[in-house]
Amino acid sequence: MIESLSTRISHPTPKLDQNIMLFVRLLRTIGLKLGSASMLEAIDAAKTIGVADKDFLYHALVSCLIKRREDKPLFDQAFYLFWQNPKFHERIRDLMLPRIKSAGHEHENLEPMLRRLSDALADPPNDLPTTADDVEIEFDTEGTAADTDRLQHKDFEMMSAEEMRRAEQAIASLRPKLPRRLARRSKLSSRGQLIAMRAALQHAERQGGMVIPKFRSAVTKPRPLVILCDISGSMEHYSRIMLHFIHALTSCHPQVSSFLFGTRLTNISRQMRHRDVDEAVQSVSHLVDDWSGGTRITASLEKFNQDWSRRVMGQGAITLLITDGLDRKKDDALGMHMERLHKSTAALLWLNPLLRFDGFAPKSHSVRTMIQHVDHFLPIHSLQAMTDLTASLAKMQTRRDPKLAEWQAAARRAGLAADLASAYAQEKGQTAL
Repeated sequence: MIESLSTRISHPTPKLDQNIMLFVRLLRTIGLKLGSASMLEAIDAAKTIGVADKDFLYHALVSCLIKRREDKPLFDQAFYLFWQNPKFHERIRDLMLPRIKSAGHEHENLEPMLRRLSDALADPPNDLPTTADDVEIEFDTEGTAADTDRLQHKDFEMMSAEEMRRAEQAIASLRPKLPRRLARRSKLSSRGQLIAMRAALQHAERQGGMVIPKFRSAVTKPRPLVILCDISGSMEHYSRIMLHFIHALTSCHPQVSSFLFGTRLTNISRQMRHRDVDEAVQSVSHLVDDWSGGTRITASLEKFNQDWSRRVMGQGAITLLITDGLDRKKDDALGMHMERLHKSTAALLWLNPLLRFDGFAPKSHSVRTMIQHVDHFLPIHSLQAMTDLTASLAKMQTRRDPKLAEWQAAARRAGLAADLASAYAQEKGQTAL
C-alpha cells in the first residue's frame, strides 16, 4: 500500500490541478456552492491520492467538495461524465484527463438530473467571427412573454439549473393574499356601522355635555399559517424549492410556523425568519439530518399533534400540508391523527405535487386515508400552481374545494375495492388450506 501510494505521488497526472479547477467550476455552474478553500483542498487531495485508483480519487473529491447531503447524487453524475470521457466538451479537450469509469455500477439514465449537467456543459459562444459570412444574428428570447409562460407551467422536476434560479427569484417576489380573521378590538371610523359609545361620551365630556355620535368598525388580523412539508426521498425534487416557498410566506406574514418531516419532525420556524433566503436554507440543511430518506407520516403527525398543536394552532390558524402522501408502511392510526389535525385548524390544505399527472388516482392506503380529512386538495408542482394558491389563499378559509368531493368519493371506491380484494384473497387462502 505504501509503495503504491508513493508511486502515485511520484508520477502525478499532467495538468491534474487544472482538471480539478475545471471540475469545481462545473460543480459551481450546476448549483453546488463551493469556495476557493474547497478547491484547494480537492487539488491537494487529488495530488496525494493520484488517479491510478478511481475509488480513491472519487472518495477524496467527495470528502472535499460535498457540503450538503442533497448534492451527492448530482456530484456522482458530474464525476462520471467529467472523468469518463476526455473529449466530453470542447472546453476540456486540450487537457489530459484520466480515463476513469463509473465506480461500482453502470451509469443510470436520470434525465431530470442530467438536464442540469447538459445545460452547464452547453457549447460556449464562439469568439469574434473571422469573416463576414460567419456573422449570425441571434435573438435572446429569455424574459419574453412566451418564455415566461412556459416557465410558469413547467414542472419543478424538469427545470434546469438556470430555470430553477429564475423560479426561486419568482417565488421570492410572490405577494400572497393572506387569510384574515376578526380581532377583538375595533377602531374609530366615520364609515363604521357600530356605535362607539365610550368615545362619544368622552368627546361630550370635553365639549360641554353635547353627545355627538361616533362610530367604529371591526379590525381584521392575518390568520396564523402552519406549514408541514415532506422532505422524504419521493419529494427530493421539490424539497429545496418548497423551502424557498416557505421563506417567501414567512417574509410577508407576521406569524408562520414551519415544520419539516421525513422520518422525524423538525421545527424550522426560527431558521426561516432569516432575511436572506440562502442563509435560511443553509441553516435548515445543517439542522435537518433526514433529507431524502424514508417517510413516516403517521409518526410525524402524532408528534406534531402532541407537542406543537396547542402552541401554534390558536387564533384560527390555517395549515398547509405539503406531501405526496406516500407513506413507508400501512398504518391504521394515520386516519386518527389526520382527523385530529383537521379538527385543530380552521382549514387544512393538502398540497400534492403528484396532481401534475392527469391520471392521478388515490390508490395507496395513505392517500385514501388522508384525503378524507382535508378541506382542499391542490397541486404544488409549478410556479403557476404556487401563484394560484397565494392568490386564492384568503378565500380558502370559507370556500370548500368543489373537486374535493370527487376525490374523496374516488378514494372511498378504491378503498372498498382494496378491502374486497383482500377479503377474497384471505377467503381463497383459507379454502385452499
